[in-house]
Amino acid sequence: MRVILAEDSTLLREGLIRLLAEEGHEVLAAVGNATELLDEVSREQPDVVVTDIRMPPDHTDEGLRAALEIRRRWPDVGVLVLSQYVEKRYATELITDDGGRVGYLLKDRVMQVGEFLDALERVGSGGAAFDPEVVRRLLARTTHADPLATLTAREREVLAKMAEGHTNAGIAAELYVSQSAVEKHVNAIFDKLRLSHTSGYSRRVLAVLRYLGS
Repeated sequence: MRVILAEDSTLLREGLIRLLAEEGHEVLAAVGNATELLDEVSREQPDVVVTDIRMPPDHTDEGLRAALEIRRRWPDVGVLVLSQYVEKRYATELITDDGGRVGYLLKDRVMQVGEFLDALERVGSGGAAFDPEVVRRLLARTTHADPLATLTAREREVLAKMAEGHTNAGIAAELYVSQSAVEKHVNAIFDKLRLSHTSGYSRRVLAVLRYLGS
């Protein structure tokens, strides 16, 4: 894939450049701030952008705002956001983007090379990838929610995997069950959350949002 990196830590940026090159990806540009990121995306139209949330000059949400701008202006460009911490508002903003090609990983996950590359591939191929720890933190807010209380333990597991961005086939592999079993659980989730008559990808997004209590 053709990738643009945005990360103000020189050490991490150079490490990602080397890793992606070794995996056969083409790094079109590697920049240290959000302004340069938007300029490079406009110029190169990459397959995927990998960006930190906090970058110069204020180290607040510059990368996130750039990511949302990229999603608005270039919807065919995948965006994989990296963060040092679980920032709930930012994660929720990305999860609500029902166009796919989006992900949110904690930087610690980058050290798990296989998981990072899998997330990159999923985002680049039009899917979604959300860090399990991010999902766990978000789901911690939802134990009081109803009708979520009607979900079985397995249905909650399936919904958590949906929140991470896995397809039904991916969930089956993660939970070591058949795809038909996952499909039954997903349909049960839609029924219990009163989403049976909603069509398309938006139904999965709405289920996740209900689960996150948003």
